[in-house]
Amino acid sequence: MTKLLFAVTSADHWTLNDGTAHPTGYWAEELVEAHRVFVEAGYDIVIATPGGKAPVVDEGSLAPEVNGGQEGADRMRKYIADLQPVLDSPEILENADAADYDVVFVPGGHGPMEDLAVSASFGELLVKFLDADKVVSAVCHAPAALLPAQRSDGSWLFDGYQLTAFTNEEETQAGLADKAPWLLETRLRELGGKFSKAEAWSPYVVVDRKLYTGQNPASSKPLAERIVADLG
Repeated sequence: MTKLLFAVTSADHWTLNDGTAHPTGYWAEELVEAHRVFVEAGYDIVIATPGGKAPVVDEGSLAPEVNGGQEGADRMRKYIADLQPVLDSPEILENADAADYDVVFVPGGHGPMEDLAVSASFGELLVKFLDADKVVSAVCHAPAALLPAQRSDGSWLFDGYQLTAFTNEEETQAGLADKAPWLLETRLRELGGKFSKAEAWSPYVVVDRKLYTGQNPASSKPLAERIVADLG
């Protein structure tokens, strides 16, 4: 059975460039749709967060307008409610051992921009996953979690890799680009990522070796399905 580490942000805010805290967490669609695909594939899933703190959903991700209407929003809420006992008692991410898993998957929301993006321990974990030829995957803002992954010589683990993430255009349309302390697309490019993208808000998945990334919330399900298909 494939064992998957579902690494979820435990941040409940994102610190903007003026020092204010923007309420956030994980994005519902990115957690729910990916989790559903992995459950249906029969994966053994372990949810873990920094410090083992219960993650919070970004309330904006439960709005009808981002879920195709009220019915879609209600489905998201129900899935999260059913999963809540597990979410309330996550494993401690810092204790995770790459040897115990086949895949690590990180859902987004702005939360990872606050905690996983600066987590040296998570960066070290990603090095171990990749060196063991295991899948590293992240969607939307979650590729921020790739940033702290460095070799002992200081080089970035994913330098030269084809990848994608939430784009500067999408951040601008979401109304937060001017307030952001840094932009994810820009940072990934600066570190040496070979960034590509589709039209804003369109599903888009990029695979390079064992790195699997998705551009935005709509990419969550296709990304998870691609991982399942490739792992057989």
